[in-house]
Amino acid sequence: SIDSEIEPALQVLDEKGYLYEKDGNIWFKSTDFGDEKDRVVRRANGQTTYFASDIAYHKNKFERGFDKVINVWGADHHGYVPRVKAALLALGIDAERLDVVLVQFVALWRGSEKVQMSSRSGKFVTLRELRHEVGNDAARFYYVARKPEVHVDFDLELAKSQSKDNQVYYIQYAHARVCRVLEKLQNNGLVVNDTIGLEHQNLLTAPNEDELIKLLAGYPATLLRSATGYEPHVLTNYLKELAALFHGWYDSNRILPVSLTSGETPTQSEIDLMQARLRLSKAVRQVLANGLSLLGLSAPSRCHEFRVCASR
Repeated sequence: SIDSEIEPALQVLDEKGYLYEKDGNIWFKSTDFGDEKDRVVRRANGQTTYFASDIAYHKNKFERGFDKVINVWGADHHGYVPRVKAALLALGIDAERLDVVLVQFVALWRGSEKVQMSSRSGKFVTLRELRHEVGNDAARFYYVARKPEVHVDFDLELAKSQSKDNQVYYIQYAHARVCRVLEKLQNNGLVVNDTIGLEHQNLLTAPNEDELIKLLAGYPATLLRSATGYEPHVLTNYLKELAALFHGWYDSNRILPVSLTSGETPTQSEIDLMQARLRLSKAVRQVLANGLSLLGLSAPSRCHEFRVCASR
C-alpha cells in the first residue's frame, strides 16, 4: 500500500536535507524547487499529510519503471502541480516525466432542468449512479467529448435517447448498420470479395463516397494527434463526423442491389458496384470499431439493440 511507502519517501527527502521542523510540523523545502511556499508533510500530531501520500505515490510509480505518468485532476487543483513536481525534483526524478491534465467540472441536466449538487450539503450524483442511469458507454463518451478545459453540460435525457442528437448512439448505430448489411448479404448466400471491390473502386463516384475515403485515410493522423496531445475529444469528433457522413451516404445509396433483395440474380455491374461499396462499408465499420474500442466503448453489431435498422 501507499501508506507503507510514505516513510521511505520522507526518509529519502530527509537524508537529502530537504525536510525541516517548524512549529512542531515537518516541512518539505518545496521553495527550493520553484514552489511558492514550503509544504507540511507531517503534522505536529504525527500524522502525515495528503501531500506526503502523493510524494510516495509518485515515487512508487516511477520506481516501477513507468517512463511517463499522466494525472487527470480537477481544475481547482492547478496549484497542486508545482509542489508535486518539486517533490519529484527533490527525489532526483525528472519532473517533465509527469504530465497533469486539468479538467473542468461537469454539470448534470435533465432536459432544461439542472440537477442541483452541493459538496457542502453532501448532495451529489455519484459516477456509479450516472452509469446506472445512462449506461457505461454514454457516461464514458460524454466525459471525453469536450476539451479538458471546457465545462461539460451532461444532459441525462439526451444521453439515454436513441436519436442522432445522442452522439454515442449515432456512432454505434452506424457500426450496427454495416453489420446488418453484411448479415443480409450472408443470408443471400453471398460474401464480400475485397479483390473485386478494390478493382472497381473507380465506381465509387456517388456523393459522399470520395469524402468517406478521404476521411478514412485521415484516421491514423487523428489518432496520433489525439494520443500525443492527450485530447480524446479529437477522436470523438472524428467518429461523429465519420458516422454522420456514413449515415448520409447510406440513406442516399443502395449497398445491396434491388435485384438481390427481391430474390433476382444481380447483374455483373451490380455485383461490381456492390463489392466496391461493401469494401468501403467494411472500412467504415473497422475504423468505428477501433475508435470505440480505444475509448472503452462497445461496438454493437445487432440492430435490434437500436431502432429499426433496415439494410440497403
